Amino acid sequence: MLKQKIQSSTNEALKAGDHFLVGTLRMLLSSILVKEKDKRYKISKEKPDMKEEALIKESELTDEQIMEVISSEIKKRKDAIVLYEKGKRPELAEREQKEIEILIKYLPEQLSEDEIKKLVADAMAKTGAKEMKDMGKVMAELNTKVKGKADGGTVSKIVKELLSK
Repeated sequence: MLKQKIQSSTNEALKAGDHFLVGTLRMLLSSILVKEKDKRYKISKEKPDMKEEALIKESELTDEQIMEVISSEIKKRKDAIVLYEKGKRPELAEREQKEIEILIKYLPEQLSEDEIKKLVADAMAKTGAKEMKDMGKVMAELNTKVKGKADGGTVSKIVKELLSK
């Protein structure tokens, strides 16, 4: 479903002549295709007698897996922005930021820092976490609640902040 939405957005952008949007969405579709091929390869090794059509169908990514790909692409761009700013290349950092803004549109609405803090506090109470060594328990508890809705780095930073108080 999400993959079809991205493909139709690509077609619309192509018709509209928006080359930047087309490039960004094609890159995203390419990343999705690579993940699907990896999944297909693993399945074909586990089930060598599976027919090609069934293999293709089974290797299609779910919307949740596609959201993971999108999150990964956003993280790559955030890392690139830091490097471009260090290298005094603001025009390239700006380009990466524009790509992030496009990619974010295909993720569920992101949680605010206050919402993340509330979820972290709830997870700490539920797991009984009091110190830094309990961070893994808290993160495990949060993973399902924030997946695709918040950047892992931001969540980790907030967990560390609240555990060190």
